[in-house]
Amino acid sequence: MNLGQAAVRLSELKDAAELIEIDELVWNSQTTPAVLQPVTRESFLQQNPPGSQLVAVIGETVCGYLGFSCPTPLQSNCHVYEINIAVHPSYQRLGIGRTLMEEMKQHAAAQGVRKLCLRVLATNERALEFYRSCGFMEQGRLVEEFYLDGRYVDDILMWYPLIQLKDGNNKKGLS
Repeated sequence: MNLGQAAVRLSELKDAAELIEIDELVWNSQTTPAVLQPVTRESFLQQNPPGSQLVAVIGETVCGYLGFSCPTPLQSNCHVYEINIAVHPSYQRLGIGRTLMEEMKQHAAAQGVRKLCLRVLATNERALEFYRSCGFMEQGRLVEEFYLDGRYVDDILMWYPLIQLKDGNNKKGLS
């Protein structure tokens, strides 16, 4: 497969069905503490409006996404993007996730975002290894936060610093 043909762009309305399919294939008790409920196109788009995700496409096929949003509606928190990433199983281990992550770092920095953060289950060793290889660091751990598949699982909080501002103020909203 030639990844030189992969392009990354903001999500569009037409991507909804493929993004829902990726969610159904990727998220399970090993990768998320939430039980995924079947979603309609409309409910998916309410939670993930066009432009709220970067999507990786090869030709016309969406092969992965990276969602981003401010973790709270507070103005004092708008310098942070909380992210989530999923790659279709047929396209995993081909560099799609890394490409999405690098594009996200550039996109967020261009928006004045200072910090990326994410949450990952301690049992998801492949994801932990990937995030660390992308420069993410552990910033906290919620010990035994979830009970999954008959055992307690820690929720690991990770972060990545995007920009260091000389004047101490944030470009996005704080001046």
